[in-house]
Amino acid sequence: MAAPQPRLTAPAPGVIVKLGGLALVLLYAGLLLTAPYDPQLLGELWFLPGIGIVGAIIANTSGTGGGVVFVPVFNALREHGVMALDPLRVTAASMGIQSFGMTMGALRWTDRLLHQPQLPAGSPDAAVRPRDYALVILSVLALSLPAMLAVQRLEAFDGHAVLVGYKAFSIALGLALIATTWTVNRNRPERARLERTDLLILLLIAIPGGAITALFSVGIGELVALYLFIRHYPILLCTGAACVISSVSVLVGSIWHVQTGTIQWEVVLLAGPGAALGGFLARPVALWLGAQRLKTLDGSWIVLSAFYLIALNWR
Repeated sequence: MAAPQPRLTAPAPGVIVKLGGLALVLLYAGLLLTAPYDPQLLGELWFLPGIGIVGAIIANTSGTGGGVVFVPVFNALREHGVMALDPLRVTAASMGIQSFGMTMGALRWTDRLLHQPQLPAGSPDAAVRPRDYALVILSVLALSLPAMLAVQRLEAFDGHAVLVGYKAFSIALGLALIATTWTVNRNRPERARLERTDLLILLLIAIPGGAITALFSVGIGELVALYLFIRHYPILLCTGAACVISSVSVLVGSIWHVQTGTIQWEVVLLAGPGAALGGFLARPVALWLGAQRLKTLDGSWIVLSAFYLIALNWR
C-alpha cells in the first residue's frame, strides 16, 4: 500500500507579510543609496506620503491598482502648476509607487487566503479556493504581461484616444457594478467556485488590460476586479487576485522605466513608504466595509475619477 502523501501546510499567519515587508525595506534602502534624487525637491513635495497612504488604501481595498488614484492626482498637480510631470513620467511614478503599495496589499490578501476564518452555516459569504485564486492570477498574467511589455516598447498608440476609450469603458463597468450590487446580487449568496466562462472572459480582457497598464499604470487590475465583483465572487478573490496581478504588473513594468530614466525618484521615495503603509491597512478596511458598501464605493470612485480624467484630457 502506497504511503500517504504529506499535506502542504501554510506558513504561520503574517509570515509572508513580514518577509515581503522586509524585502520592500531592502528595496527602499537600495533606492536611497543608488537612485538619483534632489534633496531640496524632497522638501518641496512633503505632501506625497499622505497621497501614498490614501491612494494605496483605496487601491488595495478595491484591487483596482493605485493608478486609479495616482494618475488623476498627478494630472491635477500638473494642471495646477504644483508638479509638472509629463504623461509618461506620471505613468512611471505611479508604477514605482504601486510597486510598494500594491505589493504590500497583495501580501496581506494572500495571507488572508491562506488563513481564512471558518464561515458560519448558512452564511451568504463563500470561502475562496486557493486553486481559483492562483488560476485567476497566473492565467491573466500569462497574457497581460507580454502585452504590457510589448506596448511599452512599441509606443505607437494615441494615448489620448486610448485613455478616453478606456475610461468610458470603466464608467460602464463601474455603473454596472453599482447596479448589480443593489439588484441581482443583493440577496444572492456569493459564488464559491470559479466558473470556466468567467475564466475565459478574464483571458479575453487580459491582453487589452496589459496594454492599457503599460500606458497608464492601471488597467488590468481594475478590469479583473470589476468583472469579478459584478459576477459576485467573494471580496477575497476579487480584490486579492487583482492586487497580486497589479503588483506583479507594476514591478515588471517599472524595469523598463528604470532603464529609460523616466522615473521621478523624489516622488517614489516620498510616496512609496506611505503606499506600503496604506497597502497594509487596506485589507481590514475592506473587510470592515463589507461587500455591498465596498462595491458601491469602488464603483463610485471609478466612475467619478474616469469622468475627471476624460474632462481633463478633452481640453
